[in-house]
Amino acid sequence: MSSPSSTTPEAARAALPAPRPAREPVRRTLRRSVRRFGPALAAYAAVKAAGFAVFLGLLALSGDYADKNPGRGGGATPWDVLGSWDGVWYQRIARNGYHPQLIALEGFPHATLYENSAAFFPLYPWSIRIVSACTGLGSHGAGMLVAVLSSFVAAAGIYAVAARVGGVRTGVIAAAVWGLFPGSGVEWAVYSDSLYVALAAWACYCVMTRRWLSAGLLTFTAGLGRPTAAVLVVAVSVAALVALVRRTDGIARPLAAILLTPWGLIGYILWVGHQVGDYAGYFTLQRGAWNRYVDYGAATATTLVDVILGHWDGWQVNPVPDLIAVALLITLPGLFVLLLRTRPPLVLVLYTVLTVAAALGSNQIFDNVSRYLLPAFPLFIGPAHALRRQRWTTLAGLFALPALAAGWYAGYALFELGVP
Repeated sequence: MSSPSSTTPEAARAALPAPRPAREPVRRTLRRSVRRFGPALAAYAAVKAAGFAVFLGLLALSGDYADKNPGRGGGATPWDVLGSWDGVWYQRIARNGYHPQLIALEGFPHATLYENSAAFFPLYPWSIRIVSACTGLGSHGAGMLVAVLSSFVAAAGIYAVAARVGGVRTGVIAAAVWGLFPGSGVEWAVYSDSLYVALAAWACYCVMTRRWLSAGLLTFTAGLGRPTAAVLVVAVSVAALVALVRRTDGIARPLAAILLTPWGLIGYILWVGHQVGDYAGYFTLQRGAWNRYVDYGAATATTLVDVILGHWDGWQVNPVPDLIAVALLITLPGLFVLLLRTRPPLVLVLYTVLTVAAALGSNQIFDNVSRYLLPAFPLFIGPAHALRRQRWTTLAGLFALPALAAGWYAGYALFELGVP
């Protein structure tokens, strides 16, 4: 008869409970994520797919998308229109890199019009290049894939922020409203907007949940995406500073966020300055090539008055998108009041106010106001919160026509009747 001490190591290991498969926690996390974000992403996908189908249908029906403007990069199909305008630049950078200098516009030999690639921040072109290398897709297909996937990450982030402010139904509705917004046509195009909003929304959510290091890293990354990330840098940094002063989360984490946030933005601007031999070079290129600079709202006010009076003059006048921009400006105060009624946290208020100020306070193309305000996603929380008590069937009926109409006012009006 053998004693207990004679048990072999193999027998002892066999007697132990079988280890749980490593995949099980991953599956549980995935199921929880589907339950949490599934309704919001489904609502967003539904409104976007409806509008996108209408957009492509209108492009095919018009038939003149290839001839309207040489700035479209010679697009020959409705699909190519989605990679036109700024999309042409992002694809060029993804393929060939940067050339930070003023280059005379082709076709204008005697004009003082210039262009340059440095105006377009590197995060999105880098993403295009990586995805293209990994998938074999060209720059157009890779750009679309990055934009579409980013739009779903952004919708999930908007849901997370809005749900924390006003509940699950508010979050689902806010994600859908983002897909219906007048500037939402660029969400599924070769544009950087979806990627930026994804980073901004999740950075704000991390601030709201006191994940300061994650908020700092996301804001740092957003700073590599576009110059308007400056507003996110300020919003996150001020919120972190308040937490630091109040000692609500100690010292190290809020301080780390403050130190991290600005360097993506600052680093790229310094790199451009180094390349051109002038550390204000980025701003020189922006003004000299693209006529973009802070004018404290002068251009917006002038164009607004001109549109109201029907003075359709100037080379950047596009009547239909201009009227859509006016309608949007009329709704802005109401949207902001609705947001304040939800008692949002400081980071959302700062981010919204600064985003609106940046959009309206620069010399920009007026009909692009709807696109410039697309990152101001907290504005969608107010109407979403007001609608949260409606039945889902009522909401479906309410959003059905706008979802279809968005193919025109958020897509066709920008890409074909204006300049997105």
